[in-house]
Order: sequence, then C-alpha cells, then structure tokens
Amino acid sequence: MNQHHYVAIMAGGIGSRFWPKSRTAMPKQFLDILNTGKSLIQWTYERYALFIPRENIYVVTSSEYENIVAEQLPELNRENIVCEPSRKNTAPCIAYISFKLLQKDPEASLIVAPSDHIILDNNSFISITQKALDFVAHIKAFVTLGITPTYPNTGYGYIQHESLTVAEDIYKVKTFTEKPNLELAKTFISSGDFLWNAGIFIWQVKTVLKAFEQLQPEMFELFDGEKQHFNTPNERDAINRIYPLCTNISIDFAIMEKANNVYIIPSSFGWSDLGTWNSAYENLEKDYLANAVAGKNVIVIDATKCMVSAEPEKLVVIQGLDDCIVVDTKDVLLICKKDKEQEIKEYVAEVKRSKGDIYL
Repeated sequence: MNQHHYVAIMAGGIGSRFWPKSRTAMPKQFLDILNTGKSLIQWTYERYALFIPRENIYVVTSSEYENIVAEQLPELNRENIVCEPSRKNTAPCIAYISFKLLQKDPEASLIVAPSDHIILDNNSFISITQKALDFVAHIKAFVTLGITPTYPNTGYGYIQHESLTVAEDIYKVKTFTEKPNLELAKTFISSGDFLWNAGIFIWQVKTVLKAFEQLQPEMFELFDGEKQHFNTPNERDAINRIYPLCTNISIDFAIMEKANNVYIIPSSFGWSDLGTWNSAYENLEKDYLANAVAGKNVIVIDATKCMVSAEPEKLVVIQGLDDCIVVDTKDVLLICKKDKEQEIKEYVAEVKRSKGDIYL
C-alpha cells in the first residue's frame, strides 16, 4: 500500500430522504438499510481498508456523531475522527482535512468519499481509483469518478466530458449539471458524453489547497490563519473559531465547477448512492410480486412493487397497496407513493412545522 494515499469518508449528513428510518440522532450512514448485518459506513470503511493504509483512513463527521463513529469503527484511530462543530456542506470540511493532511504529509493524495454509497464490485472500484491516484500523482488535476448512466435519473447530478481521452479512460470535464428534469436527462443519456456524478473525488492535497487559495480565498485564509493549531491539542478550539465564519457551500460549487483542470473516469462498479427509498428498493431482493421487504416480521398480501421497511418487534401486514413506500419505526409510520419520494424532505419539513423536532 502507498503510504501517501489517504481517504476522507464524509459522514456528517442527516439523510432526510430516508426519513423516518434515518433521524438526526442516527442518520442513514450508521444504519443497516439493506439488512446486510453492517451499516453503510462499515461497508465503506472496509472497502477502503482493502487498498488504503488503515492509519490513513479518516472519517469527517459532525461532532454529535463522534461516539457513533468510534463505536461502529472500533479499529479506526480515534484521532482520525475529524469533527465539525456545525454543518457547512462539503467545501469547509474538505479544506479542514486537507490542511491537517498537508502538515502531516506534503505529498498526500486524497480520496474524498461518501459514507453511504453502495459499491458491489470492489475489484473494479479499486482498479479505477488506483488509476485516478496515479494520474493526480503526476498531473496537477482533480479527478472525479463518473458512473455510466443506465436510465434518465432526475435525482443525480450529471457531468459532461470531452470526446477525446487525455490518458487511458480519462477525459477532461466540460460541464456539471445539477439534477435535470426528465426531458433533459433523456437528452443527456442519448448524447453519450454525460455521466452520473458519484461524488467521489481524487486529488493531491496541495493541488486542492492551491485551488482554495485561488477560488475561495476567504475560506482559505480562515484555515490558513489557524493552521499552526491543526494536529495539536488546540485544534478543536481553532475549528470552533473558523466554522462560524465559513460559507455554506459544496465542493462542487466552490471548486469543481470553477476549476479548469477537472477530469473524469467513466466507471461501472455496481454503484448506487442509496439516496432514496427507491434506490433501496432497487438494491433489495424482490418477491414474486416485485415487493422489496426489509424486515423479518412483514406479511404482504395482494400488494405489488412496494418498498417495505419495518422493525422486527412489530408484525406489519400490508394488503392492496401498489407502488408504495411503507416505513414503520417505533414512533413513526410513513406510507407514500414511490413516485413521490423526492417530496419526503417536504413531508419532514411539515412534520417539523406541526410537531417540532421530536420525530426528526
């Protein structure tokens, strides 16, 4: 294993589209959504441990989840749990981990990885990621992994690339497009030069910090002014001073869409972002009526194409439903049509308005 290779697993989100299973106190990255016996972050950690030195694996999370991370990943060094005092999207936390790593290893190459995605073909994933790491070791560039689309999904971002490669299977990026409507998504698919944005990025730490200095100078100066405290007992106090002043912005908007040295590798390794109940449905086994059931105490009668998730303590009997999401937890029951799943965030907002935070 290359001692200059690192991964930062992003685990600070609250997964509101997986409500009511995913809650603020225990979001989806810490749940066993697909009944595999392991949480999503445990699968992610084990995947990277196959080719990244364990001491180089970091988890970036909200301070409220520090103990959950430590409990679920007991082999992870406690100092490798990097805690944010507040949620400010992905750009500040990437700046944070990058400044930490630059002090430790000026030659560090970093993979930025979501904690809650599914990857079924680890061998292909490792091969493609190694290719990206080799590329950024020789060229000052950002590489993202783009998933070859299989249908016009309107919940993913899309990345368009040039037609000619700059190296084997590596293309220069032309445009980023956030979640298009169905007609536009169909156009993207038929054009053949658009890929799904998997949110997996690879670069050298010094390259990304140079981009922060040029493209996000105010954020760069905040971290640069406190860098002497990183990797010391004073680090948490320094971060508590920095974060209230940081802009809430994603790495896509802050750097990737502005930089002119972004490249993409078309990839196929059994990927799903597991961002919604429909994506869970796609990844679960189905019965003969195409129902996907995550729960040991569920009986389905005359129902078709339903996604059902239920706690084992309660018997759940479902009759006559078609194309529905049914999620039963200890204190919340959600029943909605599968084609309305993108509105679950709105349902959560309505719950907050009428019931407060008790069910969030």
